[in-house]
Amino acid sequence: MAALVIAAALTPATPAAAQAPTTPAAPITWHGCTTGPGDRLGAELDKAGAQCGEVVVPVDYRRPEGREITIALSRIKATDPARRRGVVLLNPGGPGGPAMELVLAGPSMPEIAARYDLVGMDPRFVGRSSPLRCAWNTDTFARSAGPDARSFRESVAFAKELARGCSGNDRELLRAASTRNTARDMDVVRAALGERKISYIGASYGTYLGAVYLQMFGSRADRFVLDSPVDPGVFGPGLLRSTAPALDAALKNWAKSAAGRELGEQTVRDIARAAERRPFRVGKYTVDGHLAPYLFFAHLYDDRPASQAEFAATVRTLRDAAAGRPVTPSPSLNELLDGLTTGSGAATDRAGTPVVCADREASRVPAEYYRDIQSHRQAEPLFGPLARNITPCAFWPVTPAEPATRIHNGSPALLLGSTDDPATPYAGQLAMRRALAGSRMVTLEGAYRHSVFLKGGACVDAAVRDYLLGGELPADRVCRS
Repeated sequence: MAALVIAAALTPATPAAAQAPTTPAAPITWHGCTTGPGDRLGAELDKAGAQCGEVVVPVDYRRPEGREITIALSRIKATDPARRRGVVLLNPGGPGGPAMELVLAGPSMPEIAARYDLVGMDPRFVGRSSPLRCAWNTDTFARSAGPDARSFRESVAFAKELARGCSGNDRELLRAASTRNTARDMDVVRAALGERKISYIGASYGTYLGAVYLQMFGSRADRFVLDSPVDPGVFGPGLLRSTAPALDAALKNWAKSAAGRELGEQTVRDIARAAERRPFRVGKYTVDGHLAPYLFFAHLYDDRPASQAEFAATVRTLRDAAAGRPVTPSPSLNELLDGLTTGSGAATDRAGTPVVCADREASRVPAEYYRDIQSHRQAEPLFGPLARNITPCAFWPVTPAEPATRIHNGSPALLLGSTDDPATPYAGQLAMRRALAGSRMVTLEGAYRHSVFLKGGACVDAAVRDYLLGGELPADRVCRS
């Protein structure tokens, strides 16, 4: 491993000067966060003592004098200003996840909040940062392809319709939605904050954004924490393809838990088959073979007892509904179903799909997706048709403006992983560890959990705290769940 680290450290990152405008960023004018009546987030930020501001950036960094968009920021200053050591930028993942609200997490990490200004940057076209609008009647494109060619054709039509719903956006904006441009925005924000270097905590997709920043602007990075890393070599429209085995393992783990033993893995699989044969009603919603696997998928990211109990309650409701009994969904299940069938929920996937499609070209041949599903159907009967299904990127109105970023450098970073992460499987996390050869990795062993900082116990949290405060990367280590 030592030889690998030394060799990678000698491979320079892409020169920063070639990646962003050379003109200085204007200082940020900070102000209150509430935009008007009913602005819940703004009111919460103001109550917590946050400030909000904006930075103007080019739509296309190749044309810095052209069109511009606004990047929205929130900030809570370090609570111990005499010992302040800098800024830590926060990103929740997605892509498409807004970040301004993350500064409210300061009380959960008081020692870090004491020494750092916490800054939440809504990525371009997300949240309050010049958002793109996709006319969808669902929160997410993720659906199962179902059991056969007919149901796959329905998925093709669904993906095509969602792509059409995003096509009302200006094509220049869609081409500019890439992670590389968000990394450039991060560097403009760094300069506007008056910081020579910036620190960072990013989860899930946020690890890819952080890695792209390290590749493009490594000399301007301070202490980076990447929680539940994605495989940097495959991020894009096929980001879910490798998740089916990990999801199956998480389902088996749930079935052995205190909450899941009464119901068992077979009950879940029986519900999925029943939905394929005949859609059933859950309150005012209809669950079919496309939707049922997603309802399971959405509950398997967290193996802590409360989440496992909630999943068990959902399975009971779906089991009864599949048997033809009238059911009333719990508030959380009702909210999930409403978002999936009306688009009433968070716009994360709607905002994130332009990013995914801008980062890497997708196959535009539907038959290729179907062959892939069929070749894995026996091994992955429940989650394979979901993870490998066609996406709106197959019908996207524009192609990526730049090639996908190759992550290969010696930048230091602290990676946090989980051996049984259902969303970003461990093999992909290790791929990020190899790509960032100067990094070190703290692994939560035996946890079927996605995103482990502040959810993985004292061992994980201490590693983050000690690195951000002390600056020394730990040796690769294992924590127990």
